[in-house]
Amino acid sequence: MSAFDLVTIVGPTACGKTALAVSLADKLGTGVISADSRQVYRRMDLGTGKDKADYVLADGRQIPAYLIDICEPGYKYNVYEYQRDFLAVYERLRAKGQTPVLCGGTGMYVEAVLKGFRLIKVPVNESLRRELEGKSLAELTTILKRYKTLHNTTDVDTVKRAVRGIEIETYYASHPAEADEFPKIRSLVVGIDIPREVRRKRISQRLYQRLDKGMVDEVRRLLDEGITPDDLIYYGLEYKYLTQYLTGQLTYDEMVTNLEIAIHQFAKRQMTWFRGMERRGISITWLDYALPTEEKVKRIEELMN
Repeated sequence: MSAFDLVTIVGPTACGKTALAVSLADKLGTGVISADSRQVYRRMDLGTGKDKADYVLADGRQIPAYLIDICEPGYKYNVYEYQRDFLAVYERLRAKGQTPVLCGGTGMYVEAVLKGFRLIKVPVNESLRRELEGKSLAELTTILKRYKTLHNTTDVDTVKRAVRGIEIETYYASHPAEADEFPKIRSLVVGIDIPREVRRKRISQRLYQRLDKGMVDEVRRLLDEGITPDDLIYYGLEYKYLTQYLTGQLTYDEMVTNLEIAIHQFAKRQMTWFRGMERRGISITWLDYALPTEEKVKRIEELMN
């Protein structure tokens, strides 16, 4: 019997996390719980790299995927809600005797689950927002860094996100005792170790594939639905740069160049977060990305038992 309640698979974007998680879930007879801050949104598929085809096995069976497509675009989903939603799925699967597989690249979501952060729902602070109005992203980031514990530095790439981060930290500072208990979860944590140059090549290839599949049209449809440009830019990366292109702020070539650079930078920040998790006491077993999936699954099963 395994000593673990959960298996967590982490790694940078385009490293093959989902395919491994699905194969492992099939072997364990369980489902995959996503830990991705943008895959929660419906109709945001290519831009978030949902890879839905990965959840369908060669024989046509579909592995259950949770916390994907649970919100409408334009909504500001947060880590507090993620903890709540994760726990509901996790407890349901555990009650069936299953060991769920948690998979994703949003380090804050993963760490919030593994370390059992005691989080509180933070309301909007209109007076603080007025006070911060007009400040640049650099100024807001400097303010955010004054706090000992940052809510999330991985995705602070827009003014709205930085303001929200300051809002959250300010609230935590004045409400330290208001928090919900989160259960202690024993998780085996596995990381996919991929060389920097290989990672960069895969990211670039994947970007151009998604553009060929219609990623620009996906963002255009969201704008046509009435989602505001500011709301899409809030989600960062693909949605930021594609929206800027579609609203005439960037040429197509500028959009592609800037986006490619931004995704590479994002992948680097992801790895920085995961290395930081190790320094903060979370043990991660790193597996070579080049190992065949069957070998990775076998190795994880050995670690579990």
